[in-house]
Amino acid sequence: MPLHRLPHHRRCRAQRGDRTEGHAVTAPSDTPVRPAAGAVGRSIPRPDADAKVRGAAVYAVDLAEAGLLHAAVLRAEIAAARIVRLDTRAAAAMPGVHVVVTGADAPALSGMLVVKDQTVFAIDTVRYAGEPIAAVAADTPAQAAAALAAVELELEPLDPVVDLHAAVAPGTRLVHPDWATYEAPVAGFRGGNVAWESRLEKGTDEEWAAAFATAHRVISDEFRVPRQHQTPIEPHACVATYTSGRFTVHTSTQFPHSVRTRTAELLGVRPSAVRVVVPTVGGGFGGKLDAMLEPIACLLARRAGRPVRLVNTREEELATAGPRENAILRLRTAVDAGGRILAQEADILTDNGANSSGETLICAGLPALVLGSTYRIPLARYRTRVAYTTTPPTAAFRGVGGPYVVFAQEAHLDHVAREAGVDRLELRLRNVLAAGEAMINGQELDDTILVQALESVQRRVSWTRSTTEATSRRLRGTAVVPLTWLTNPGPGEASVALSEDGTVLVSTAATEIGTGAVQTGVRQIVAERLGIDVDDVLVANPDTDTAGFDNGAQGSRTTYGAGNAAGQAAGELREQILHTAAGMLEAAEADLEIVGDRVRVVGSPGASVALSAVSRAAMWSGGPLSATGRFVSPPPEFDAGCMIGALFTTINATSSHAHAAEVEVDPDTGEVTILRYVVAQDVGRAVNPAMIAGQVNGGVTQGLGYALYEDLRIGPDGRVLDRDLETYRIPTALDVPPIDLEILENPLRNGPYGAKGVAEPPIVPVAAVVACAVADAIGAPLTELPLTPFAVLAALRQR
Repeated sequence: MPLHRLPHHRRCRAQRGDRTEGHAVTAPSDTPVRPAAGAVGRSIPRPDADAKVRGAAVYAVDLAEAGLLHAAVLRAEIAAARIVRLDTRAAAAMPGVHVVVTGADAPALSGMLVVKDQTVFAIDTVRYAGEPIAAVAADTPAQAAAALAAVELELEPLDPVVDLHAAVAPGTRLVHPDWATYEAPVAGFRGGNVAWESRLEKGTDEEWAAAFATAHRVISDEFRVPRQHQTPIEPHACVATYTSGRFTVHTSTQFPHSVRTRTAELLGVRPSAVRVVVPTVGGGFGGKLDAMLEPIACLLARRAGRPVRLVNTREEELATAGPRENAILRLRTAVDAGGRILAQEADILTDNGANSSGETLICAGLPALVLGSTYRIPLARYRTRVAYTTTPPTAAFRGVGGPYVVFAQEAHLDHVAREAGVDRLELRLRNVLAAGEAMINGQELDDTILVQALESVQRRVSWTRSTTEATSRRLRGTAVVPLTWLTNPGPGEASVALSEDGTVLVSTAATEIGTGAVQTGVRQIVAERLGIDVDDVLVANPDTDTAGFDNGAQGSRTTYGAGNAAGQAAGELREQILHTAAGMLEAAEADLEIVGDRVRVVGSPGASVALSAVSRAAMWSGGPLSATGRFVSPPPEFDAGCMIGALFTTINATSSHAHAAEVEVDPDTGEVTILRYVVAQDVGRAVNPAMIAGQVNGGVTQGLGYALYEDLRIGPDGRVLDRDLETYRIPTALDVPPIDLEILENPLRNGPYGAKGVAEPPIVPVAAVVACAVADAIGAPLTELPLTPFAVLAALRQR
């Protein structure tokens, strides 16, 4: 079945005059008057689909080079220990072994942007089970494994620090006793086992006292959420070489320039000494933004003088490859008699794991923005702390902290509605932000359509009916959740060049990770801007030596960021093409248009010249035709005085969404069945409706996993208990209902043809809407994820 038919979806443009003040789709003012291709807005197929379906696509796990060595990593088997003795001499003497490396070969500290607290290998101290201690490169995988077994390692166990509350309690052993000596390029509060703290405060003490003194109800709740693993089909994998003083790494990554920078820092070399090339990527979902195996493979390649291949096993993926963080959230809200929010407090404690190699610290300020970007909250006091524990480091996963923050907020608001005696949907409508209002940080939401999104899902889900079917003992419930979400604002660059055959080549470090953002979105934007066929737009594989900086495939930014850069470059290339063609056709540039593979005089189709001829003519007159575009999202205005220690201070390129769910619960087994799932998604402009539908389907599926099944369990000793996909349960196609999607087109002023980010928002409200629907069905609150049958039965019994 074609991808575009998987979800049921419809498109809706928000028009002026609607109560939500949306606007019709418009293209930038300098767009060609008559784009012949009509590329934007079409559900074109992906050019990489055939190779992937047939198994012909080449992934990092498939790469091999002449003289290739196979690497393996010795990892700590306990979570906390002192390294008493490490002797690799016997391992180095094993048959087929070329080199063994340890922490002595790479003592440099690094960290993703905020705090530099990570080394390639454990040095003196083990801080999590699975931490690399040594690595070997040998002629065969079996010889590498045998060499690991020959390494002599003696550890002195230390008390593990696993529980979050215990980690930040006074007197707890410090995971990093030398934390104060670590370089922290960004100023912020940290100390002891608190790796980072971020605060948002709005309102004076007098205003707070008045709000709580006059409140009709004050409601408090605590929520707990587990770790969730990205589980891409392709594990982390790379092949590294070292030649003429430079490293070249072919790797599966979402962010080539981040891997280059972090690998260089960990190896103590300049970033220009590292080249990163990206083949086909078998999924990432946030888990492949940072360097992981690449520094190890590079060390081995330099020492051995041979190419080195290093691939994670599935057990290593689950045990070490940066999942979404676990967290504890406490909310306290004061409301008036109508359920309108007067003030809200939040205390959020998240797990950084043993070091800051992921994005958990970077995103510490995001929970406050998530809490205060959908609802009108006059007074707020939000604190987020990120704690060190002796567990594997956590990292980004699609939606970062959004899914658990929205789960807590929405389940809490259902509790507020019950206590205030207000219908759950009505409470949301009374508090939801409208266009022109400011969110919690003072940033104005000038194009929000939250009410329209809520009305869209409300039309398609029955809200007023009994939660228990008369013909069955099964319990039924519904829920609706609105959401404001962001598009990552990071910078990007793209170059376009007209080839001698008339095709256009796009060079960018923006990485296609399976979303279609590069292979369809960027290509369609370039084709539309030029007026050529999409099939005549080609994209080079990302290579940090030949492509300018791009902030990575994260936060739904590729179509928005790389699309803007590529569109700008295509606009400049168009001018060059028309200038050259004007001389060839003896016509004014203003009278020319590009249609398909030709430049022609408007109104005189017979007067035309092929793009290939234009390219050849330019080659020997003014030189090859090419252009480079650059884009970084302009920062919105906000109240900087209300936030402390936050790297995320605003929400860029906001979009409005709503999800609704109908569920059925078996009271005897606790099994939850999703009967109906409805989505209204604001995409700005639908560049490729089929790809949007696919991303919504995928995001909802991962959200259902977080809501119902996934829990990367960590034992009291700090070891990850789930070692394969038999025990770590993820959704299958049989677990996912048809998704009824309505695409809302509410164009963004600075988006390419009005486009906003698409891939991240669909996962964010899922756990919230499912949990609220299940709670509605069983008549009992649910404060922990996932909603396993055992958890649901326990809630039923407590009721």
